[in-house]
Amino acid sequence: MSTWIRLFAVATIFIVPLLSWERSAVLAKPTEKTSFGKTPDGQNVDLYTLTNQNGMQVAITNFGGIVVRIQTVDRQGKTDDVVLGYDSLDGYVNDTAYFGAVIGRYGNRIALGKFTLDGARYTLARNNGENSLHGGIKGFNKAVWQAREMAAEDGPSVELTYLSKDGEEGYPGNLSVKVLYTLTDRNELKIDYTATTDKKTVLNLTNHSYFNLNPAGSDVLQHLLMIQADKFTPVDAGLIPTGELRSVAGTPFDFRKPTAIGARIEQEDEQLKLGKGYDHNFVLNRKGKGMELAARVVEPTTGRVLEVLTDEPGVQFYTGNFLDGTVRGKGGKAYGRRSAFCLETQHFPDSPNHPKFPSTELKPGEKYQTTTIYRFGAQ
Repeated sequence: MSTWIRLFAVATIFIVPLLSWERSAVLAKPTEKTSFGKTPDGQNVDLYTLTNQNGMQVAITNFGGIVVRIQTVDRQGKTDDVVLGYDSLDGYVNDTAYFGAVIGRYGNRIALGKFTLDGARYTLARNNGENSLHGGIKGFNKAVWQAREMAAEDGPSVELTYLSKDGEEGYPGNLSVKVLYTLTDRNELKIDYTATTDKKTVLNLTNHSYFNLNPAGSDVLQHLLMIQADKFTPVDAGLIPTGELRSVAGTPFDFRKPTAIGARIEQEDEQLKLGKGYDHNFVLNRKGKGMELAARVVEPTTGRVLEVLTDEPGVQFYTGNFLDGTVRGKGGKAYGRRSAFCLETQHFPDSPNHPKFPSTELKPGEKYQTTTIYRFGAQ
């Protein structure tokens, strides 16, 4: 055996185990907890960074259950953060756009901030003209949640819990809520929501992440979108559903085949004018009660792909119409109109006032349970 072969054999004995140990050390710490600052009333807030075996990262804070970062690769292998937000806690404390937040108790709008349950009339906090939006003046997006790191079967996780007390923002019942974020090795951000109540109430939880799969771009109008929906819920001037389930056929709301978000957004259409673009609930074509593909987005320049899977009956497609450039986010970047899109899986807006919509009622003894997956890739 030559000297070089002997040296290689010895090196292999020591170096290969060392490399294996280093890889194991990385995988042994898939969740990193760091301080994210303090709220104005002195509560400590943390940031949990989840890393999967592919190197994809998602950062979540227990303030508002907010998704702060999603770092994923494009077709060239370049990693970028594909969600809007802020560099520090202060930005989220003062935020009014709901960047990345858990929305509750009720995602979207409830007309006039009122609904009736079993003959009892409830009045909610109004924060969107005459209506209640995304849980009211202080929704779940402004709460400090209890958090703990988890080792789920399919990837690193962080579990967030919050007790919404009876009467909070006008909603009945002490509501115990749990949100489990998991980053799988399939490059999926999986969100499991569960809740129980001690009094009949209404509940509609969602996540309000704003996506731009090409962060270097100024807007998302070139993104190609497909939504599995034959119908949508048209709205009135207050963006409250009229109760109609309208066919998307022949309208700018037909995304059954991949279509650029900006292809028809400026058309002379009453619904587009009311929403100042897309800000509408789509009625998903569901085959059953399990997880199904709701939407797929492809960004042509980077090749990034986002797929949304859910067991919810609807998804709110929003094109950042109310961003106006006055909000400065990560790196001081001004977030202009249509610089991102949202795909908020949900029950329909104002369902408590529309008996024909899928029910959002939750009773004592029942368990609210729903899951949404945001799956990332490149092509």
